Amino acid sequence: MGRKRKGRDISGWLIVDKPAGPTSTAVVNKVRWALDANKAGHAGTLDPEATGVLAVALGEATKTVPFITDALKAYSFLVRLGQATNTDDAEGEIIAQSDLRPDDAAIKAALPSFLGDIQQVPPKFSAVKIDGQRAYKLARDGADIELAARPLFVDSLLLTDRPDADHVELEMVCGKGGYVRSIARDLGALLGCHGHVKSLRRIWSGPFEAEDGLTMDQIDALARTPALDAHLLPLEEGLRELPEVRASADGAARLRNGNPGMVFADGVEYGDECWASFEGQAVAVGRYKSGELHPSRVFNTAP
Repeated sequence: MGRKRKGRDISGWLIVDKPAGPTSTAVVNKVRWALDANKAGHAGTLDPEATGVLAVALGEATKTVPFITDALKAYSFLVRLGQATNTDDAEGEIIAQSDLRPDDAAIKAALPSFLGDIQQVPPKFSAVKIDGQRAYKLARDGADIELAARPLFVDSLLLTDRPDADHVELEMVCGKGGYVRSIARDLGALLGCHGHVKSLRRIWSGPFEAEDGLTMDQIDALARTPALDAHLLPLEEGLRELPEVRASADGAARLRNGNPGMVFADGVEYGDECWASFEGQAVAVGRYKSGELHPSRVFNTAP
């Protein structure tokens, strides 16, 4: 029998405006301690030097994490032109330089090449696994590694500012698995001038926005108090990208036991993935089939 985790059975989302410095895991650990929660996770890693929205799921909300990681996300980032680094960001060593500085028109003309369904090679210093080992560990050891390209959907990529000749600020909306560092690297290569990310901020992720997030200082100040609990968003916020169906009382009871249950649906088609609610609470996620939801995830939200 497994040992029971320490902490409270608390469920919901806490949105953090992550500062530069700590890892995403360190932020999750801080939130779990501050709320005395027995289970926590996050929806999408941010590099240590990146800032912005980090959505932390507690308890039953961790079951909704995949729906946030699959959702669109927006990033604002500053690209340093004229330099390539081995990490594709400002933390790495400069490995190539150029005196070429493309004008705004050339940069705008290059951006459409990164729109739609593209193939992207992750940075060598990334958490991608190669034969069971993280790429960044192999790269640190000096291994000569080659990473395979991965698919990425980019909804938009815009030039938002040009502070000076050496820098350009971009804003990107993309799907799951995107590396902003790779965009900066590949844009620099396409322009013939090299490039790397100098700073990066995630503006929003699915339904969650950085401007609504708590700072780490605020979390420290409110730790272990009801005032911090008041900032928790319901786990249902992680399901907003899916259509909602309403379960009957009997259907909710059946769904909570992992069985198909009767639901009332409007505008949902056979086979659609959706979530069922009963009296305002999420009961399950699953596939809609002829008046029933066939659950794939069940939430322990019964009073």
